[in-house]
Amino acid sequence: MNVWVEAARPRTLPASIAPVLVGTAAGSQSGGVVWGRFALVVVVALAVQVAVNYANDYFDGVRGVDTVQRAGPRRAVASGLVTPRAMLVAIGVAMLVAGVAGFALAALVSWWLLLIGIGAFVALLGYSGGPRPYASEGLGEVFVFVFFGLIATLGSSYVQHRTLPATAWVGAVATGVLAVAILVVNNLRDVPTDAIAGKRTLAVRLGEARTRQLFIAAIGLGVLLAVVGVPIAAESAWPLLALLAVPLAKPPVDAVRGGGVGRALIPALGGTGKLELAVAVLLAAGLLLA
Repeated sequence: MNVWVEAARPRTLPASIAPVLVGTAAGSQSGGVVWGRFALVVVVALAVQVAVNYANDYFDGVRGVDTVQRAGPRRAVASGLVTPRAMLVAIGVAMLVAGVAGFALAALVSWWLLLIGIGAFVALLGYSGGPRPYASEGLGEVFVFVFFGLIATLGSSYVQHRTLPATAWVGAVATGVLAVAILVVNNLRDVPTDAIAGKRTLAVRLGEARTRQLFIAAIGLGVLLAVVGVPIAAESAWPLLALLAVPLAKPPVDAVRGGGVGRALIPALGGTGKLELAVAVLLAAGLLLA
């Protein structure tokens, strides 16, 4: 696999696409999909996610958090495949792509969107960088819920026709909680090495047993909101299409509940991403049909 694609961590990218699909479908109910705006939001979301992953690779690499004992996929900087300087350039390129697309979107919709973009840039750099990275303070899940749940979904809804219907709010919480589940299982896998490196993620603070419970609760809440909350908010049965995605929850939940550790949790990470994306696709289809 190309080292830059690998460093972008494709298994986590559904967390950026899912809220855009749900938010766009919710926001388009009052006037149809504005495809140009949808495309720009997709570019922004993917570029921000890639920038976050590159920044995490860079900062954890130069700080010695990532070591050969790490159970997850290899990191580009820590493994020597990419120099720290090259990774910094890549972070800048990803942020530039997001910034250009975001500026175009703000020009089309509202200049207030630029404030959200600036906030996203500050947040992505502070996740693993700065004197006190908040990922090491156990706040990574808050960042994911806010930016890859609430802001991404509601923002995608707003740019369509400047509306924030109830379906967008419920869908935002659902996708945000499922995105949190992706981070939780990722951090569960890395508990031993993060603890040694002094990276105090929420999983390290809670311990493995309670982190497994948190993961299962996040999956359950996210799915419940999708298959019950969104149909109620939409006053339509069409969003119940999301029920078709429920079987995808079983493999990652079984892996986590069964005590999987280290590399055994990598499929659970990918499975959780697939679950979130499937829920989002089916919810979006249901909302458009509604």
